[in-house]
Amino acid sequence: MIVSSTDTNPRRNSSSAWPAQVFYDGACPVCSREIGVYRRRCPPDTLELIDIAAPQFDAAAYGLDPAAVHKWLHVKLANGEIRTGIEAFRVIWRATPGMGWMAAVAGWPGIRHALSAAYRVFAANRHRLKRPQQ
Repeated sequence: MIVSSTDTNPRRNSSSAWPAQVFYDGACPVCSREIGVYRRRCPPDTLELIDIAAPQFDAAAYGLDPAAVHKWLHVKLANGEIRTGIEAFRVIWRATPGMGWMAAVAGWPGIRHALSAAYRVFAANRHRLKRPQQ
């Protein structure tokens, strides 16, 4: 099953237990909607979705730099390798049925650079986005 984790105990959330741990900003409405798509579409035991906006989140407990993890999307692979930004999305897209083609296209040199630049602009400004009033 896809797990949304607010439990920041690194022993329970060992990276070896998951093919990938996704560290996303739950305070960002666009980020939360995007993560919702992956939550619905990914096969069981593929992604552990960890909200870095949760009050108890501790980046250091996962071996992540606290400033960097709040700057852009991070994915930690089972082997401990960290991917950020568009490369993190490529890991997620490969794991999500029907989105593998996006990972392939996003890997093309010109496309990769353009997407990386666009993502850096988005990530730097995502906190200006407001959640719709309920």
